[in-house]
Amino acid sequence: MESVKSQTKSKERVRDHGEVFTAEREVKAMCDLVKEECERIDSRFLEPACGDGNFLAEILKRKLGAVALKYKSSPADYEKNAVLAATSIYGVDILQDNVVACRARMFEIWDKHYTAHCKSYCNDQTREAVKFILQKNIVCGNALSLKCVDDKGEDIARPIIFSEWSFVSDSLIKRRDFRFDVLLKENADPEMYGFQLSLFGDTADGSEYWMIDPVTKEPIPKPVKEFPPVYFRRVQQYD
Repeated sequence: MESVKSQTKSKERVRDHGEVFTAEREVKAMCDLVKEECERIDSRFLEPACGDGNFLAEILKRKLGAVALKYKSSPADYEKNAVLAATSIYGVDILQDNVVACRARMFEIWDKHYTAHCKSYCNDQTREAVKFILQKNIVCGNALSLKCVDDKGEDIARPIIFSEWSFVSDSLIKRRDFRFDVLLKENADPEMYGFQLSLFGDTADGSEYWMIDPVTKEPIPKPVKEFPPVYFRRVQQYD
């Protein structure tokens, strides 16, 4: 049985932030409940209190295992789909040291698999791209207030922003940034939030975060920023 010490860093952190890490056995058991999704390369996961990444690390390992099974004979296809796996995992934590540790842990797992499967095909630019993706996907913030936090874990005015990554061709990735608070209201009646949407995507009160889906005619989140499609090894060129 895992010791209590391995699940906590200090009494102060437990007291101040309720920080208790989930044991590996429970992590694996919970991931087994959604086994098929954990093994679907592009299935998106968000851990709103990710700590240093116990759940996210397990999910990434399972996704990379699926990539290896499907693309083991093609280093080029393995590389692209390993990048896709990295783009699909998101985390929020209120403590900066956890965020830094989680990003480093996730990259270490990713790079170990990448190096083992791609060998001489490995490219340092791809490694930098994945570091950048993890920096954007694993953020320091308060998942209750949906705001970023300072180095003391206190809310600041800036909202949490997440990047959506999607392959738009065999080798090009498009990035769109969204406000987390808007994403969580995606399926809600927009009238609850004090604005009316027109069929042209603008609103009576000038809100800039919603638009109308041209097919379904339903309100959907509007990206706060969009970036041109770029070769997947160079996503870091747009910060």
